[in-house]
Amino acid sequence: MATAVAQKKYKKIIDWIIWIIGLVIVAGGLVVIGIHLYVKNSLPTIEGDLTVSILDEDVKVTRDGAGVPHIEASNEADLYRAQGYVQAQDRLFQMDLARRQASGTLAEVVGKSAVESDKFFRTFSLRNAAEKSYDGYSEEMKQILNWYAEGVNAFIDEVNGTSKLSYEFKILGYEPEQWTPIDSLTIGKYMAYDLGGNFAVQAFNHWALQNFTKEQVEELVIEYPEDAGTIIQANLENPVQVAGKINADLLPHEFNGSNNWVISGELTENGKPLLANDPHLGLGTPSVWYQMHLQSPEQNVSGVIFPGVPGIILGHNEKIAWGVTNVNPDVQDLYIEKPNPENPTEFKYDGNWEQAEVRQEPIKVKDGKTIDYEVVVTRHGPIISDFIFEEEQPTALFSMQWTALESTQELEAIIGFNKSSNWEEFKAALEDFKAPAQNFVFASTDGTIAYKANGNIPIRKAGDGQFPVPGDSSEYGWEGYIPFDELPTVINPEEGYIATANNKIIGDDYPYHITNYWAPPYRYERIVEMIESIEIGSIDEKTGKEIKGLTVSDMQAMQSDKKNLYAEEFLPHILSTIKKMDTEGKYADIITLLEEWELFDGKDEGAPLVFNLLMTEIQNTLFEGKMPEDVYEMMPGKFQITDQLLRDAYAGNEGVWLSEAGGVDKVVYSSFEKTIEKITAKFGGTVSKWKWGSYNKLTFDHPLASASDFLAPYLNPDKQSVGGSRVTVQAAAEDGEGNVDHGASWRFIVDMYDPSVAYHLVAPGQSGHVKSKWYDNQLSNWVFGRYHKTVINGDIHKSYVLNLHGE
Repeated sequence: MATAVAQKKYKKIIDWIIWIIGLVIVAGGLVVIGIHLYVKNSLPTIEGDLTVSILDEDVKVTRDGAGVPHIEASNEADLYRAQGYVQAQDRLFQMDLARRQASGTLAEVVGKSAVESDKFFRTFSLRNAAEKSYDGYSEEMKQILNWYAEGVNAFIDEVNGTSKLSYEFKILGYEPEQWTPIDSLTIGKYMAYDLGGNFAVQAFNHWALQNFTKEQVEELVIEYPEDAGTIIQANLENPVQVAGKINADLLPHEFNGSNNWVISGELTENGKPLLANDPHLGLGTPSVWYQMHLQSPEQNVSGVIFPGVPGIILGHNEKIAWGVTNVNPDVQDLYIEKPNPENPTEFKYDGNWEQAEVRQEPIKVKDGKTIDYEVVVTRHGPIISDFIFEEEQPTALFSMQWTALESTQELEAIIGFNKSSNWEEFKAALEDFKAPAQNFVFASTDGTIAYKANGNIPIRKAGDGQFPVPGDSSEYGWEGYIPFDELPTVINPEEGYIATANNKIIGDDYPYHITNYWAPPYRYERIVEMIESIEIGSIDEKTGKEIKGLTVSDMQAMQSDKKNLYAEEFLPHILSTIKKMDTEGKYADIITLLEEWELFDGKDEGAPLVFNLLMTEIQNTLFEGKMPEDVYEMMPGKFQITDQLLRDAYAGNEGVWLSEAGGVDKVVYSSFEKTIEKITAKFGGTVSKWKWGSYNKLTFDHPLASASDFLAPYLNPDKQSVGGSRVTVQAAAEDGEGNVDHGASWRFIVDMYDPSVAYHLVAPGQSGHVKSKWYDNQLSNWVFGRYHKTVINGDIHKSYVLNLHGE
């Protein structure tokens, strides 16, 4: 009887527990539903009718099946107002974060974790440069900037203080301030920063001179300047502290580059040019690009733009198309400045003390005190090494001269591109595009294909941009820029094509210095190899049809190509070393894996996992322990330097770095053993199961996810196994931990036979809103090389129409 009572009590307890758990589950479900509805409520309106009082006349915004907005306006003012409004609908938080990062005001909304970033960008003076540039714009361009800002502000006014304000602002607890033309120009200056720097090269080389032998330094410098004795001596006699002073996390990605090519109608199936472009930048959510189509009586242009900026920077209209890659020129110089012991904001120049400009830049900190901060600017540029002397005053500091800190008017060029109808008009617009310097390729319906390296590239009085120069003498500095008409240019070449991939674009007879840090040639060589493999008139083995020329499909296949010409050069040498050193046959199965590899970095292949990790391990073996961690992170050209050391050693000219490490065979083999240990620990010892894609994962992280493990699963699109590597045409550079966070940020192909249509890929998607159908819908397209078609004339299929009405 007692047992029965106990069982009843036990059952009651169990029932109560189940009931409580049920309540918790229901409550949790309601919370989840509530959060879902709350976040979803801030989705932008994309259909129906809206009143936007700033408009003079009605504007039609049609979003196609990929979420691309097509804006039709009857006048230019409403076109740019609507562009600002629509960009803000989809990307306002990204726009606000971008202007804050570039301006150095992140800490105001993020807190003390962003203080170092704010100091860095205040010092780099991007916003100050934007303000100077604004003054140089024409009244027409100022008007466009103001119209665009009016559109952004119309949306901000509409959502501030309401549940329609995007959830990111609510998470951080603030509302966006009004947009200004300076905000747009500051974002433009940030892109010049991301694409046009070499100060880290000089800072590292200066550190190396203080810490390594002359022989070691000579091997670390791409081209050691034998005739720069006075510059080298000045560096040795005036050491500037580098270690611990420069945050390598804030430096631009070393492989910021791109591919572009244009094919003459002589080599295409339909007799008109083809143009392809895929800029390589950091991969994140949302995309760095925003795709749009702008149409008014004065223009009909389509392509991409940075959120926060008016116009279309890359794309096409009804007559022309254009694309870019980075020239990677030396456009930043460091100067060794000598401060006055009696007044640290005075610096010596030609025997006199000159007073520097001192800008007060107080940094507001969320939930903290405002930090007093100064930016000191010499005649050459801002002091970028410490100038707040807490203990003792240094005897030398670095200032930086940079083309982007001057007044430049890139928006004049962008609007000019949008309205050009031929090469002469486009070339005239190029004269205003000065920072960053880019390799432009061009195609038009009249059959013209062309190329021009463009932008301000300095002519130096002394030195070649690899070492800091004395700042106390007028013997150093810049004496103008390479003349526009003397920048590398090609029009309608006999070969029938033009291609660039950040490779060396000049011959040894070119009279001006551009840079010594060209990208390795492998992507360019592979592009050329694929173009020249076309045999017009032959029979395609797969289809059995006659090949009449290159097509859009061929261009798409080229952009996804994963052939590794880097391995083609180095793998035979590396295999010879491994076979020589593996006397016990321990690695026979791995040797077989590498020997049978057809040199494509496919995601299901095991050999790319071994080769690509090994090449990184070799440079780590050589250099990582020889310098402070932050200096190693900042070290430029690690792969180029390591490659040249290996190249020389296998040719019988082993250098000091490899000799001191025990010789090329020892370095390569020990690195190989470390690589195999790491792979085995992570993926097991069964070589046949190793796959490059198990390690190489396409990653599009949201900026808020890095600050919250809770938010990351919701905001970050799922990682995808992917092929390609940093050296393949399908660029997929991983961060050392397998996260592919750098590569093609946009893929674009246009056939000038019908330029009303183009093919695009903007991953992970068009929208910055996590609940949008276009948040990450293009992620798998990136992996599999799929595109969406965008039209600029005719019907737009699967469309969503929003009519904007003025009052």
